[in-house]
Amino acid sequence: MIIKTAEFIKSAVTPSQYTDALLPEIAFVGRSNSGKSSLINALLNRKNLVKTSSNPGCTRLINFFLINDNLSFVDLPGYGYAKISKDIRKTWGKMIEDYLEKRVTLKAVVLIMDIRRLPSEDELSLIAWLSERGRPCIPVLTKADKLSGNGRVKYIKAASEVINMPVKDLVVFSSKTRAGRERLWDIINELTVASEWTDEELGKE
Repeated sequence: MIIKTAEFIKSAVTPSQYTDALLPEIAFVGRSNSGKSSLINALLNRKNLVKTSSNPGCTRLINFFLINDNLSFVDLPGYGYAKISKDIRKTWGKMIEDYLEKRVTLKAVVLIMDIRRLPSEDELSLIAWLSERGRPCIPVLTKADKLSGNGRVKYIKAASEVINMPVKDLVVFSSKTRAGRERLWDIINELTVASEWTDEELGKE
């Protein structure tokens, strides 16, 4: 995928603050420290378009990015970070749920999981929640370069069993080596090409 332009547009908390629902959107969600920001930057061939940090829980808003003037990436707050207060976690949960459930131009959700950790109950619940609502979910195992060949195969197989999904349906990704980048772009393109909505559908926003 050739990235000609990629720019941050705005941050939002409520639906009234979202960008206009005109372009297909791909949302990115994952536990804090799962490598979400690094993955988005790697996909876009940018170093710091999405800010990365060693302190988990830094993404606290819904951030919209415009890609090639015909696609939107949406970076959602990370979840599952123990040091964030319960009140903030509750607010984030409602903010994320409202977006995932109501956004008519959302085409798929990229669920980012650290390959070195088995999918948690939070992640399994999110996969089930998205499935119930007919939202395509793209499971991505990040930080693949952190494991050796045999270790990587072992963890991929274990993750597929926990998620109850064939190994072939998991994207194994490394922001460092760019492994998995083209495959993930192929999936995104397949889900977003020729996206059209009726005036009635857009009026639901």
